[in-house]
Amino acid sequence: MSWWSSLWERLTAWWRGEPTRSVARIGGDADVDQVVETVRLSGTLTEHGRRRVLRDPKLLPKPKTAGWSMGKRPRILTRDEAYRLFGGTLRTRNREIRDLLPDPDQLQRHGLPHLASEVELAALLDVSLTELRFFSIHRVAERQPHHVVFRIPKRGGGFRTITAPKRRLRTVQRRLLARLVDLLPVSDAAHGFRKGRSVATHAAPHVGRKVVVKLDLEDFFHTVTWQRVRGYLIAMGYGYPVATTIAVLVTEAERQPVDLGDRVVHVPVGPRRCVQGAPTSPALCNAIAHKLDRRLLGAARALGFTYTRYADDLTFSGDDATRVSALLGLVRKIVVGEGFRLNDAKTRVMRAGGRQRVTGVTVNQVLGVSRRERRRVRAMIHQHGGDPAWRDRIAGQLGWVGAVNPEQAGTLRARWKRGGG
Repeated sequence: MSWWSSLWERLTAWWRGEPTRSVARIGGDADVDQVVETVRLSGTLTEHGRRRVLRDPKLLPKPKTAGWSMGKRPRILTRDEAYRLFGGTLRTRNREIRDLLPDPDQLQRHGLPHLASEVELAALLDVSLTELRFFSIHRVAERQPHHVVFRIPKRGGGFRTITAPKRRLRTVQRRLLARLVDLLPVSDAAHGFRKGRSVATHAAPHVGRKVVVKLDLEDFFHTVTWQRVRGYLIAMGYGYPVATTIAVLVTEAERQPVDLGDRVVHVPVGPRRCVQGAPTSPALCNAIAHKLDRRLLGAARALGFTYTRYADDLTFSGDDATRVSALLGLVRKIVVGEGFRLNDAKTRVMRAGGRQRVTGVTVNQVLGVSRRERRRVRAMIHQHGGDPAWRDRIAGQLGWVGAVNPEQAGTLRARWKRGGG
């Protein structure tokens, strides 16, 4: 940017009443040729969004005073505010969002609680500000991990890593879930982790279709990093400090213990992200996938397909098999564009001539459990129907079948009663 362009930028901003800041010495993501940038004080945050740009006047560039100032500079931030804002957790190079205030109209539009500061967030969660910050500071050398990490075997082989918050953090996250996260908008196409929804409601729209297409999102929870959570909450209307605090509160990084001799610290070896084990992760990921669901729903309707999602399982069904190739290409483009990835190894195209199964539910003609699953339950009843040690296990299997197809469950229950169950 030449000196004339820089001067013109300043004059234009002065005419509009907008402050400017010098970025000539800022490294990183700044344009090396840019000397001055204008700070937007009005309009919306994104081109097609409704979230307004409302900035904290304390953090805006200050006009330069003429001559030498011998007096003491007025204090703009308290020491505690400055330490928090410019500390490692809230510090950011994104100058477009770091001074944003909450947008009350946007929060009211979505039915979300108005939280203007971390103090109000702490009051919402019934904790002190000190305790809130204890849980919402990202530490590069954590001496007291807030999570317990363990692995459980998967049904199809391998292991699933669970990062479960400890008791006190889990209590705080459950309060946040009930008082804020559960209020976030979610698409009607989402059936996982929602009250009144199940694998049966997810599979029901696909019964009797000529072709069913099943896809899987790879690392669904882990794809949602804390920066995505922060950006989403800002778009919903929250200010930068509150959005960042919540984002850190509901995410965690993979950590590795390091022995320093006199103590052991746990250092992050990856970004903070939503983890399996946190009570907030399912509902939060559902909300962040809202735009993905809307785009996939529109693409499916344009091609004559029906779409539903259960957690990371995407299911499409229709009666025109010739459009499957076009559907797969469009779905991949949308998924990548929304910041997710497909697990190609789990993509299935199931036609009416074979078994069509969606999240463990058969959808060929009627909603039900597969014949092989019913035979397995009958074998359990035949071998262990009168054994008290197996009673709860058989009852659980019958409850699962009954949730999907009560008629199939009735036949199995009658057999169990005849066997003394």
